[in-house]
Amino acid sequence: MDDASYSHILSVFCSVYTAEAMAISYALKLISSSQYRKFCIYSDSMSVLQQLEHIENATHPILLNIADTVYYLKNKGFDIVFCWTPSHVGIIGNEKADYVARTASIPIEHTIPLADIRKSVQHYILNKWQETWDRQVNNKLHRIKPSIVLWPIFPIRGFDVKLTRLRIGHTWYTHIYLLSGDSVPLCTSCNEVQTVDHILTKCPDFNSSRLNFFKTTILDLNDLVGETPHPNLFSFLRDIGFLFRI
Repeated sequence: MDDASYSHILSVFCSVYTAEAMAISYALKLISSSQYRKFCIYSDSMSVLQQLEHIENATHPILLNIADTVYYLKNKGFDIVFCWTPSHVGIIGNEKADYVARTASIPIEHTIPLADIRKSVQHYILNKWQETWDRQVNNKLHRIKPSIVLWPIFPIRGFDVKLTRLRIGHTWYTHIYLLSGDSVPLCTSCNEVQTVDHILTKCPDFNSSRLNFFKTTILDLNDLVGETPHPNLFSFLRDIGFLFRI
């Protein structure tokens, strides 16, 4: 075959995996019209090549198409093998392929796998969710959790519920007044509004307990109820009598 280079632009919805599979599919298309019969297709996509080796487990439509095309071409007398090449190690052919891919400007019509569309839609929704969350600057939880990424669940459900209430700043003790019609509760020592932040990090009445369980009195809510809660958090809450008032 001639020493030619081919490159095309795929839909923005396509994953890297799909793009790598499409490159192999396009190579097979070129091979099918060749007068030669022996070919080696080099690819730096280990994941695609491994899946082709176990095609019986594949669900990706382009990989299934590759398998069908290889089967068809072999029946026509073609001898086709695949070879993996490591990327970014100075292999001239691979470096040239990377350059051609980066400078591609010609779009190509192709089907988009449903999995790629689903992933793109999910990514779009998560970005919109994060943008909305970024504007919630007065939200108590936002102060602790500025990102929408999932946090691990506490293994004991009862404690996980308490931890969630602490993070959102809504506990029985600090918000029962909303149901009873009473005034906002004030700290008897500081005359400050009784908030989760005040109780956990600021009220001087609990400084000795903070020193005992956290080894410091200078704390932030993130230190105690952030993504990785302080291991002594619940012992501290029990010690100050707040654990069962959450």
